[in-house]
Amino acid sequence: MQDRSINLDILTPDVPAPRRFEDAKAAVDRLCELYDMSTRFLCDSFRTAMQQRHPGVRYRAFYPEVRFTTTTFAKVDSRLSFGHVAHPGTYAATITRPDLFRHYLEQQLSLLMENHNVPVEVGVSDTPMPVHFAVANDAAISVPQEGAADFILRDVFDVPDLATTNDDIVNGVAKPAPDGTEPLAPFTAQRVDYSLARLSHYTATDPHHFQNHVLFTNYQFYVAEFEAYARAQLADPNSGYTSFVSTGNAEIFDADAPLPAVDKMPQMPTYHLKRKGGAGITLVNIGVGPSNAKTATDHIAVLRPHAWLMVGHCAGLRNSQSLGDFVLAHAYLREDRVLDDDLPVWVPIPALAEIQIALERAVAAETQLEGYDLKRIMRTGTVASVDNRNWELRDQRGPVQRLSQSRAIALDMESATIAANGFRFRVPYGTLLCVSDKPLHGELKLPGMASDFYKTQVARHLMIGIHAMEHLREMPLERIHSRKLRSFEETAFL
Repeated sequence: MQDRSINLDILTPDVPAPRRFEDAKAAVDRLCELYDMSTRFLCDSFRTAMQQRHPGVRYRAFYPEVRFTTTTFAKVDSRLSFGHVAHPGTYAATITRPDLFRHYLEQQLSLLMENHNVPVEVGVSDTPMPVHFAVANDAAISVPQEGAADFILRDVFDVPDLATTNDDIVNGVAKPAPDGTEPLAPFTAQRVDYSLARLSHYTATDPHHFQNHVLFTNYQFYVAEFEAYARAQLADPNSGYTSFVSTGNAEIFDADAPLPAVDKMPQMPTYHLKRKGGAGITLVNIGVGPSNAKTATDHIAVLRPHAWLMVGHCAGLRNSQSLGDFVLAHAYLREDRVLDDDLPVWVPIPALAEIQIALERAVAAETQLEGYDLKRIMRTGTVASVDNRNWELRDQRGPVQRLSQSRAIALDMESATIAANGFRFRVPYGTLLCVSDKPLHGELKLPGMASDFYKTQVARHLMIGIHAMEHLREMPLERIHSRKLRSFEETAFL
């Protein structure tokens, strides 16, 4: 096929001039208009191109952008960890799916304009929108694999570009644009679009179902209990919960409504107990291993949840522990390795007081134990996360010495990854584990040994996580998003 990608005419939608706004709702309305303009243009162009051979032109549309400029050092409430910029300058963020992020965008823009008393500017960016992401919301369109069309896709349309699909901003290595413009938000539009697509793939539920409070678990046992709790809440007209979403976007609004059987489970089955304003709870079964934990949190982070918690099973490392005891992590020994390139192991991952208090209160409420008596069934200490499921089979002198020196009380494969990525992405995090085996003391996880434990403790453990999230839900946003998660110079957007 002749190379016709050079010097082709580029067709774009008519680009309107940027507009300034002092009202956040109006600004987001404009972002929606510009986004819809670009996606409609690319969808229509894609249909046209697929009906022809090489169309002889390139089609290109751009993400919308919000831009903000301040010339003074504003006096901002020092208690706030977001909603303001550190110094005078121009800041910008490309935006995707403003319909999905409407509440978030209105909130962040309102704070920004209120704190600096300066309007924001909304216009079209110079970042091309990949056709894959533009057509993702149109179920009637699918992008063919390379070679399936009569032309080379990248000759006619823009495709995802790794240069703008990265974590440079949250990793603290992003550089200002050539004109000096600095990032306004933690993620670029392409990075967000990439994760939205991955979330649909891995969880088999659409991103718009995700709630602001996310529970991660490493066992499918918790799913049945979560569904039972969800149905009980739907049966209570005063609960505030509105629906329950299962695999394949099956959504029920009535407590007795059936859910369809699932032919093929996704890699990370996900369930959503929804509440107005996204204030409900999402449960993600990430399975076993730090790679899964990183994958899930990498993508959920773009939704800017208010908190995520790990409620899984672990190996108890102390002789004083019993099967079924709880472990509240206040430190993490990171031997999982998956985040070493993004977050060096010398970076401390602090416990967040707001999360710790919520979890401890939830344990006390569920077990009816308080104060010193709570120590009967719960220990607070270091949780070690490793990347080798069969670590017990190696020479234990080295691993056991490190575990002892770190004062570890429990070991799993996910918690440190989830906490570290929470730290990296500025998402409040916490961990409450349940002891399911004690390999250093001869209590291995073998068939039949833990069956009674599973039956009696799964529901209690899950309910503790749910109650903790419900407590956090009542907490003001500026309190739960701790300044401990923010570095020297941060993006204004949360």
